[in-house]
Amino acid sequence: MSIQGASASLTTGAALEIASLKMAKNQQQQEGQASLKLLESAAAVSPAPVSANPSLGATVNTYA
Repeated sequence: MSIQGASASLTTGAALEIASLKMAKNQQQQEGQASLKLLESAAAVSPAPVSANPSLGATVNTYA
């Protein structure tokens, strides 16, 4: 019975799991940075101009 073969397989599995976790962490960091950039760009957009007459456009004719 070869115990060393099973140990090597376990070590390889652990190494693959660690690599997978590192990739997932990197993905989360990139998504976080993209979200921050999106929020910053949305904050830079100027709001729509406000009309001097707030009742202008308040009523809509629904008959043709």
